[in-house]
Amino acid sequence: MIPLTHPSLQTKFSIFGRKFASSIAVSENPLIFHDRHAPGLSPLDPAQFFNRLINSRNPGFRGAKIFHAHFLKTNIFQSDMFVANSLVDLYCKSADMVYALKLFEEIPRPNTVTWNAMISGYKQNSLFEDSWRTFCMMHSFGFEPNEFTYGSALSALSALQSPLCGKQVYSLVVKNGLFSNGYVRSGIIDLFAKSCSLGDALRVFYDVYCENVVCWNAIISGAVKNKENWVAFDLFFQMCHRFVMPNSFTFSSILTACAAIEELYLGKGVQGWVIKCGAGNDVVVGTAIIDLYARCGDMDEALKEFWRMPVRNVVSWTAMISGFVQEDDFISALQFFKEMTKLEEEINNYTITSVLSACADVNMVKEAIQIHCWIFKTGFYSDSIVKASLMNMYSKIGDIDLSETLFKETEYLKDLSMWAAMISAFAQNERSGKAIDMFQKMLQEGLKPNNFCISSVLSIVNSLNLGRQIHCYTLKAGLVFDVSVGSSLFTMYSKCGSLVESCEVFQQIDGKDNVSWASMISGLAEHGCADQAFQLFREMLFEEAVPDEMTLTAVLTACSAIHSLIIGKEVHGYALRGGFGKKVLVSGALVNLYSKCGALDMARRVFDLMSVKDPVSCSSLVSGYARNECIEDALLLFHEMQMDNFEVGSFTLSSLLGALSLLNRLGIGTQLHAHIVKIGLESEVSVGSSLIMMYSKCGSIDDCRKVFEHIKKPDLISWTTMIASYAQHGKGVEALTVYEHMKESGINPDAVTFIGVLSACSHNGLVEEGYFHLNSMAKDYGIEPNYRHYACMVDLLGRSGKLKEAENLIKNMPIEPDSLVWGTLVAACKMHGDTELGKLAAKRVIELEPCDAGAYVSLSNMCADVGQWEEVLKIRHVMEGIGVKKDPGLSFV
Repeated sequence: MIPLTHPSLQTKFSIFGRKFASSIAVSENPLIFHDRHAPGLSPLDPAQFFNRLINSRNPGFRGAKIFHAHFLKTNIFQSDMFVANSLVDLYCKSADMVYALKLFEEIPRPNTVTWNAMISGYKQNSLFEDSWRTFCMMHSFGFEPNEFTYGSALSALSALQSPLCGKQVYSLVVKNGLFSNGYVRSGIIDLFAKSCSLGDALRVFYDVYCENVVCWNAIISGAVKNKENWVAFDLFFQMCHRFVMPNSFTFSSILTACAAIEELYLGKGVQGWVIKCGAGNDVVVGTAIIDLYARCGDMDEALKEFWRMPVRNVVSWTAMISGFVQEDDFISALQFFKEMTKLEEEINNYTITSVLSACADVNMVKEAIQIHCWIFKTGFYSDSIVKASLMNMYSKIGDIDLSETLFKETEYLKDLSMWAAMISAFAQNERSGKAIDMFQKMLQEGLKPNNFCISSVLSIVNSLNLGRQIHCYTLKAGLVFDVSVGSSLFTMYSKCGSLVESCEVFQQIDGKDNVSWASMISGLAEHGCADQAFQLFREMLFEEAVPDEMTLTAVLTACSAIHSLIIGKEVHGYALRGGFGKKVLVSGALVNLYSKCGALDMARRVFDLMSVKDPVSCSSLVSGYARNECIEDALLLFHEMQMDNFEVGSFTLSSLLGALSLLNRLGIGTQLHAHIVKIGLESEVSVGSSLIMMYSKCGSIDDCRKVFEHIKKPDLISWTTMIASYAQHGKGVEALTVYEHMKESGINPDAVTFIGVLSACSHNGLVEEGYFHLNSMAKDYGIEPNYRHYACMVDLLGRSGKLKEAENLIKNMPIEPDSLVWGTLVAACKMHGDTELGKLAAKRVIELEPCDAGAYVSLSNMCADVGQWEEVLKIRHVMEGIGVKKDPGLSFV
């Protein structure tokens, strides 16, 4: 973009300077314009003639040349500026700017109207740079622009998104006294708004009190386009209070704002205004109303409004189809499309992309192929947007190979949208290697990946080194300042465990959106930094960013992670004040929070107030009941889920099985197992592991083995659960056999696995094997043994009668032994009657855990066994003095 006085303009437009010294060019053999029924030229009124011609549907380039020749011959062109200007305008409207420029150069003394025709012509033909240069040249030659000149120039700058040049034009407008002109001001406001400078647009708007509805429309539309929907509402209310009557453009903008934030209540109020002002029959307003109801999930009302419209266009039909897709009602979306084709309504590429989204489901393969054939037949196949949607559709269906075939069939592979779609398809199907290869191929082809390509690649990067390389590329390409790229970068760093780099990238993002804030808060919460997540939320509020349901859900998830009920209630209050209390995502997060914090009454209250109960919130409450051993409530809610045909996930089933194992309810557990088999989740890893644990706790080790054999791909938890189950039932050999099979399958053990292995050795007296596995932890897997591992070894040595060896092991531990280790030795000494060592170990337990009743009881019993009754009385006196009481025995009988 160049300023008004840039020297290059003199070279570019030197021909403009020469025309002031030249005379009009006359053709040697001009074409003769005549009527075949008349012997000569008929008299012609130029004004009447051009009015009829320009207002016709298609003036035509050939007709313009014929008239040009006629006017040259009759000398009207030389003497009448109206004719000259009209002919320039005619060439512009015929989209022939070359002839328009040649004619412009032939005019000896062009006036403001002539310049306006050229500036407007370039703009109308999307030659925005030329339009701006012509305006600059007009200014440099000293011509005085009028409101139409400024309007055309500002429109061109708006398309070029050049707020800097717009400010220069605005200074000229103020200087020339046209700043109060509504036409000019609306152009300036539109320019700043489209250039993401809403603050400048608002300053221009408030400079002068305005009753021009065009200016109000420009600023309201600008706020909506900049996603400042609440600012748009405030402006609309001001407009109404100043008694400026809204029109259809106002209503369409404000209804779009309502749809964007799913504010149905306000939208219905605006719809009332529409009816009152008689704008309900306007197709644009009607479409905006349909879109509002569709976005808010009220498809019944959207359908009623659709059929009430007297005239419907392609946007109206597409809004309905998109609404059905949003509600996962794919059948209705396809039926609407079928009706659309039957009525021979206009169909554009946006309609087709919506239909393809409806077919992007594994149950819609047949329909997807039919739509693909229809696209091929109707000629939309060559449209890059449609083809990218086709690739995305096949990707979501799971046929990634067909997506790749479509990509390879594309003739013009310079289109970045195709590359972005293919990379995204690989990413969605977890083909990380191919996605990265595709990204590298783009670079080799000399293409510059855009923000969508970068974001898709970063979503599947799990290597910190590769992530840093892509980060470097974004810095070189200048894409690091894009909000979506920045968000993908810090999410990648968070996923790879580099929280420091993640925070650094986040802080560097300008204009953070709600997705950025929510992603960063979630990342901090997932890494156990809940306090930092809360602090970040406070910063967001301090920066006057308005949290949405995604952000509030992320904060509530952070509260759940650390069971912070107080902060959770504060966020709940904020959500209620902000109107988000009944949103499905927020309500689900609240149910999860209260369930995890044990506030089951609050969880149930929030759950009952939900207008739409989703499977996630149901699962959270079931799990909350199960964790708090309210098994009857959990089962009743689980039954309600079944009656409402909610899909039951593995998380819910695992929670129920966990509760049943704690309460030893084998009968109900067996029934639940039958249901799991019926719905086909028996082979799912987390469900299988929970079943193994349930049967193990209930004493049915054979059922544990059968469940384990049905798991398709056992993970580390499944193997560990099976090893622990065998160990707890005294089947050490079987446990160690399972351990060896686990290693053979390529899964490395963790610290919990070794507890099961050492416990198996302990229950079977396998001392040498125990030492081998203890040493193997650090030597082979880099796992340092902790207290529980040493406690298992002490138990192993104690069961084998090697009490002195157990004592030496404790003394030589690289970490300070805790009460668990000494307590294990106490039990071994009691079993083998070693009173002295037992007393020593018990005293160490009491030193570490003064309130441990078990240690006092064990010490008292050992003293009683050898007849030291005075010691027994002393121990009991000490227990009474510090308030320690022996726990009463429990029985399920």
